[in-house]
Amino acid sequence: MNILFLSELFHPHGGGAELATYLYAKLLGEADCNVFVVTNKFGKEPKVSKNGSLTIYRLPLFRKSGRVKFSVFKRFDVLFSSFMKKLMKWADVTCIPRFWYSAIPLAKAYGKPVITHLHDYFPICSLSNAYDVSKDAVCNCNSLLCPQKCIYVYEKTQGRGLTETLTSTALNSTLGRCFGKFARLSDAVICVSKVQKEMVAKGEPSLRDRTSVIYNPLPRLSYIKMQGDDFGYFGGRNYLKGFNTLFHALIHVRRTNPKLTKIHATKFSDSSKGLAESLSKLGILSYGKLKNDEYTRVYKQIRAVIVPSIWHEPWPYVVVEAIIRGRLVIASRVGGIPEQVEGCKSASLCEPGNPEQLAKALELVGSLNREEIAELGLQCKEKFSKRFDNETSIRRFISICEKLI
Repeated sequence: MNILFLSELFHPHGGGAELATYLYAKLLGEADCNVFVVTNKFGKEPKVSKNGSLTIYRLPLFRKSGRVKFSVFKRFDVLFSSFMKKLMKWADVTCIPRFWYSAIPLAKAYGKPVITHLHDYFPICSLSNAYDVSKDAVCNCNSLLCPQKCIYVYEKTQGRGLTETLTSTALNSTLGRCFGKFARLSDAVICVSKVQKEMVAKGEPSLRDRTSVIYNPLPRLSYIKMQGDDFGYFGGRNYLKGFNTLFHALIHVRRTNPKLTKIHATKFSDSSKGLAESLSKLGILSYGKLKNDEYTRVYKQIRAVIVPSIWHEPWPYVVVEAIIRGRLVIASRVGGIPEQVEGCKSASLCEPGNPEQLAKALELVGSLNREEIAELGLQCKEKFSKRFDNETSIRRFISICEKLI
């Protein structure tokens, strides 16, 4: 079977969606499928790399007015090239894991089945998160047209400048709707959690009968022995990741329990000196993007991972890694997180955006001794490994491909 992945970014670039795409491509190649990935090229990466049945082709970055662009929405130079025509004819199935929705009608024009693999809520929300920041609430998701006020406020929370914010507001409230409609042309849609499927089906009922839930493959990670009693938070200053909730929870904790151990927090590379000092007063040790050995060093020092998201994250890999590493999880009861931690006594779930509940969970986990935490973590890791396995995910993915062919 020949499977074509068109992915704007590919691991190690991007986030959880790109990691999932990389794992699928790798595992499908190991399952004797011929897999071809088209993505963008960064730095000194090779134009073409091959590992068994997996081939990765990296496009040179698109330059416009002296600025480098990696968005594939406008890559008509690629979409209508003889190279893409040859790939479309070669593929038995084309898989669109994220962003490159403009390729869906092209694949359909060649009579090839398309799988749209959703890792967020783009078909029903042009911002992909189904969260109205202007109202501080989950969207109703009954329209592809995001309110301009929602888009504007969201972009401001991301620290965008005025020009970039206005441009995003204009594009997402117009073109975003058009690209979202392309998902309707898909022959099959894969969601990564049950709650994601329900939200997508509510916003776009025509997709319900074509949508399946397949949990993302698990990365091959090993248990890391605990050597410290701190906490970990890996969401940066992102509003939707719940940084504001964590910030106010820590203010509450420091009033009642000033000796609570430190929080190791990543993705703060843009922090000013003043912000770093403010974070330090709350016990937050801020880092930028960590390398593998630095990441391992941080994990050794933490007993639990905090995931205070306020949006319905479909399948956050930060929870997956915490469980596989043998750590406790303190997270919001939103999105796919309850499905991930179901039956795990090592997980504490709080209502999203509730700093008081989060503060109590932090104090509770902080009161446990290291032996109790290690035992709970290992029990959860064992249950999790039995509930989710890569063989099942790949088998179900291949089954969908075979039905489409």
